[in-house]
Amino acid sequence: MDRFAQSALRQRLLGAGDAASPGMIAGRPLEEWNAAYAKVERYFYALQLRNKLVLGQLVLRVLERAMLRAPDQPNLSATELAVEEMDRLITTWFADILGDNPETRNMLSTRGRLALLLADMPGKWQDQFLAPGPWPEDFVHAMREAYLRAGPEFQLARMAPRPLDLGAMETLVNLTQSPFLNVSLFWSWTLFILILIFIFVRFHRL
Repeated sequence: MDRFAQSALRQRLLGAGDAASPGMIAGRPLEEWNAAYAKVERYFYALQLRNKLVLGQLVLRVLERAMLRAPDQPNLSATELAVEEMDRLITTWFADILGDNPETRNMLSTRGRLALLLADMPGKWQDQFLAPGPWPEDFVHAMREAYLRAGPEFQLARMAPRPLDLGAMETLVNLTQSPFLNVSLFWSWTLFILILIFIFVRFHRL
């Protein structure tokens, strides 16, 4: 985080601090909010947001939403609150741009994130990420086209068990299990033994 972002964070966190509890913000230690900041920042950075000013503003926006919820949900850490608010903010933004289709709602977040990369949002429209509308027409068109290319809703495939193909080995096994072949093998061995006995008796007489 650069100095400008650090200064902005410090001012806004201090402004939201608990007067009766120094070092606490919305019932959480300052260290928790620092950890939450780092978590959200890394996530946005993974989406290839590289503009530090935009990145810092988005992280602070998420933290402010989490701070509003913090007093009412003491069982959640600052990081948990921040991650939930970040996901809620992103999903709502996707629904506004891409449309909220009930059939694909459960995949909106995943396919929306993929559409961001396919549309090259990080390279062309970083300032539009999570921004309220109206958005540039070319940006909306690129996002919706990329969303369609991201593929339909994933479905679990059901595979029926198939017999194991042993190839030539399976053919040989099947032949050895044939009644006709068993009889043939029996007489072959019998004839072979008789020939051996004949040879033995003949040479023994000589």
